[in-house]
Amino acid sequence: MKIVYPEEVKIILDTLKGKGYKGYIVGGCVRDYLLKKIPQDWDICTNATPNEMLNIFKNFKVIPTGIKHGTISVIVNNKIFEVTTFRTEKEYINNRKPSEVEFTRDLKDDLKRRDFTINALAYNDEDGLIDLFCGIEDLEKSLIKCVGDPYERFQEDALRILRGVRFATKLNFNIDNETFDAMHNKRELLKNISKERIREELVKILLSDKPSTGIRMLSELDLLKYTIPDIEECIGFEQKNPNHDKDIFEHTMCVLDNTEPKLNLRLAALLHDIGKPKCFTTDEKGIGHFYGHAKIGEELSEKILRSLKFDNDTILSVKILVEYHMSLYNFEKDKSVKKFINKVGLNNIEDLLKLQIADRKGTKEGRDFNEICEFKNRYEEILNKKEPLSFKDLKINGHDIMELGFSQGKVIGEILKYLLDKVLEDPSLNNKDKLFKLVKEIDIDSLIGKEE
Repeated sequence: MKIVYPEEVKIILDTLKGKGYKGYIVGGCVRDYLLKKIPQDWDICTNATPNEMLNIFKNFKVIPTGIKHGTISVIVNNKIFEVTTFRTEKEYINNRKPSEVEFTRDLKDDLKRRDFTINALAYNDEDGLIDLFCGIEDLEKSLIKCVGDPYERFQEDALRILRGVRFATKLNFNIDNETFDAMHNKRELLKNISKERIREELVKILLSDKPSTGIRMLSELDLLKYTIPDIEECIGFEQKNPNHDKDIFEHTMCVLDNTEPKLNLRLAALLHDIGKPKCFTTDEKGIGHFYGHAKIGEELSEKILRSLKFDNDTILSVKILVEYHMSLYNFEKDKSVKKFINKVGLNNIEDLLKLQIADRKGTKEGRDFNEICEFKNRYEEILNKKEPLSFKDLKINGHDIMELGFSQGKVIGEILKYLLDKVLEDPSLNNKDKLFKLVKEIDIDSLIGKEE
């Protein structure tokens, strides 16, 4: 068969060939092409050493990305392509990185160090498809299988355990029995893997078409304790509530699959009921209740996401979505709607509604979400009117208030809160002169309370 790759890749391969060297596309791009998926990256390997590559591509713009490990980046038509020397790897350190890499002229040596058979495929037009470890057969069987001894592969690099789960989830493949057993057997080696690396794999699992597949697989392999251990407490936890016909974990998986592949939304779906086991009570009729679980879940979410080194913006968004996922929208006045939007944040409100709809879909017989849709219509009307919603929308700021003679400090914030409350009630007040007039009329002592 012939693989059609971008013109830029052809230029790189032809340049290598023209100088008497071998070059191949390798790994995930070959796998994805054979699966009729569009490759995200086109990785190239070669028998040329790094120094030889610098000479071969002297007429190109080259970035010595990881030249110590045999990789340079070649820029063709303003696109970047990594080209790596065939290599073998010496003893691994801390079950993650090789202590040393050794360059080789033999493609087989390079392919046999790779993680899974479906990633150990190489191709060029001259030699065709190189499949030394039955990767094509495993693609046809929809199977994730290690190259060589799976116990050795995971001992070398424990992150491959999570990569196996990620590929199985993303591709909707099964895991080979021996590979599965080795993943389970070697799971404690994940203690040696950085939280950042674990987070990267978890994110890719969560953003797959059906993320619950990956989370279930983590559970089956007893890997949750190395990723999100708090989820374990939800498994099999019966809710004893007439609105639910699933335990907390199964409900969570349903909600997760009913959200779009957006990171903060998927994380919030995974964590929205994480607080339930800690506040479970039953009434005199034996009906289960989870009073305060949203607030507890918000606190647990922050702890979990910080442990996985997520960025502050993601953490804040997920916390808000988890904390307010039980919010009801029986607001009588537009002012209340505006205050709620301001509290949740305009950048989170759409995601909150999507989470709530997914949450309803995960309940018994799927409760309706008419009031959510009604609230969406109301807040969209408010947005269309372009009415002020937050401090930044006010026509005066803290500096303006200080010019009226107020000293910097708590009083400035309290005055701004007072003004925003007035403007939410009556948008016509959002005029500099009117706001200044309001400030001059404020009873400051009653606003901030008299000091004792």
